[in-house]
Amino acid sequence: MNWKLTLAYDGTDFSGWQVQPDRVTIQGTLADAIERVTGERVLPQGSGRTDAGVHARGQVASFALDAPIPAENLLRALNRRLPEAIRVLAAEPAPPEFHARHAARAKTYEYCIDRAEICPPWRARFAWALHWPLNVARMQAAASAVLGIHDFTSFAAFDPDRATRSAGDDEDDAPGPIGNVREIFHSEWREEGETLTYRVRGDGFLHHMVRNLVGTLVDVGRGHLEADSMPHILAARAREAAGPTAPARGLFLDSVEY
Repeated sequence: MNWKLTLAYDGTDFSGWQVQPDRVTIQGTLADAIERVTGERVLPQGSGRTDAGVHARGQVASFALDAPIPAENLLRALNRRLPEAIRVLAAEPAPPEFHARHAARAKTYEYCIDRAEICPPWRARFAWALHWPLNVARMQAAASAVLGIHDFTSFAAFDPDRATRSAGDDEDDAPGPIGNVREIFHSEWREEGETLTYRVRGDGFLHHMVRNLVGTLVDVGRGHLEADSMPHILAARAREAAGPTAPARGLFLDSVEY
């Protein structure tokens, strides 16, 4: 039977999603829990590879099992064996052709900034503590400039191994157009009290793309870049044209669409 899991996790103490030698990862921890429950060793495939320190509210994973097990039993048993930092929110049988990565059509990320003068400890793992003066209207205008189809090379992490990888390989391992071209459907900042949240939805995201967008938009808010600079940064297709990379701790994979 093919399975679809929806997961939430606090990524602070994990070296990202993907299994790595001698490192604790979300994928590896989930595989261990599945093996303890079913006796079968599988490698669950995620909708995307979140980086070290990045969180998820709606990551999706898929895998096949030989053992028959009711969905509610699998859900309950996995949550008993997983650390508290990882929760399975839903477990459901999926069609044989379903694959969490290949079937994904869109993803939504959120990035949280805490603007309080003192960031409380219970927020520190999940937000970028940033109390610089920010012009949110300028940030909003700049965020709108990335809507549509663009080459996002300027916002991709420099990857020396990229030449040996497939052209469509990205941070999320989601299917997408060739090269660094992606389509963004939604890009917006929201203010709620002392929390500033960037929400972005697209058909795929390059490695560090959301964090590089946030770092650049914050530079716009600080006045280090002009609000109308985003089209020029996109056109440059060079990482050095954009702003810094925002810290991982503020980023959440919010949801995946199929």
